[in-house]
Amino acid sequence: MSNPSLLILAGDGIGPEVMDQVQRIIGWFGDKRGLKFDVSEDLVGGAAYDKHGVPLHDDTMAKAQEVDAVLLGAVGGPKYDDLDFSVKPERGLLRLRKEMDLFANLRPAQCFDALADFSSLKTDIVSGLDIMIVRELTSGVYFGEPRGIFEEGNERVGINTQRYTESEIERGARAAFELAMKRDKRLCSMEKANVMESGILWREVVNEVAKHYPEVEVSHMYADNGAMQLVRAPKQFDVIYTDNLFGDILSDCAAMLTGSLGMLPSASLGAPMDNGRPKALYEPVHGSAPDIAGEGKANPCACVLSFAMALRYSFNEGAEADRLEAAVEKVLADGVRTGDLMQADGGTPVSTSEMGDALLAALDASL
Repeated sequence: MSNPSLLILAGDGIGPEVMDQVQRIIGWFGDKRGLKFDVSEDLVGGAAYDKHGVPLHDDTMAKAQEVDAVLLGAVGGPKYDDLDFSVKPERGLLRLRKEMDLFANLRPAQCFDALADFSSLKTDIVSGLDIMIVRELTSGVYFGEPRGIFEEGNERVGINTQRYTESEIERGARAAFELAMKRDKRLCSMEKANVMESGILWREVVNEVAKHYPEVEVSHMYADNGAMQLVRAPKQFDVIYTDNLFGDILSDCAAMLTGSLGMLPSASLGAPMDNGRPKALYEPVHGSAPDIAGEGKANPCACVLSFAMALRYSFNEGAEADRLEAAVEKVLADGVRTGDLMQADGGTPVSTSEMGDALLAALDASL
């Protein structure tokens, strides 16, 4: 039986630095746990533009369609700000999401105890927080037609169309319910059914899918109230399912509850392939941070935790994902910090590679 395949697209800015540490951890699992991967590497974003004149080469797109999972670092940077919109680095990422049909974006918001003081909310409100937001990723107002800026009378008008089909809502809902079944069996669906027809359809379809998951407690909430509740009492939620626009906003809101955007992973999942694994792309939530690129200051934990999500959702290695997440938690509890996690009252500042050293030591200690 062949090893599972993984395509690494390190990208721009701090992407290659954090991905180097992930590569070390992938090697550790091969050497110490017998969990070996066939790893290939390629370019995306600005790095791909510099070599090919496009943010994602067709050959790279073909590779992404064939492998079991894609792990991406970060894209973009000021060097590319003046490029035409069609070839900006971010278009490479969007092409991957669209052509792989990655319709379910998983954004966990987990607050490690060692970082509870970093949140802008009181410690008792966020300590132990563990939310999963499932955002529909390939439809909605970001993709609906008609769209554009048009002349209407004596002025310009900007148009974006919120459009959802029943099947688009349903497949994302099933992904969210499946996650809820593996967690605390609670799902809150968020939309604006009070003012939007797409919200009415969203609620109806979610309720229809819910009939197939009688063990899951289902609730509904208007998305604006959901944003308020996330900062009032976030631990009332387990899994949140919402559309593309609201998911974009709510997941960033939830991210800051944890105190550090640099600690958060994400997964984008699609339909199952012939081997039963979903098409999948994993990436840290943080950007390319060009201001610290190449300085050894980047925090690799979000990218490491993205690999942990790959272990869990693409490779059915939940116990090994737990092992890796526990290693991250132990390192933080021991006070090991990259610069983004430093506070005036203590902690040990380390470089990107030294954080990798600490994570590998914690993994060794777990054996």
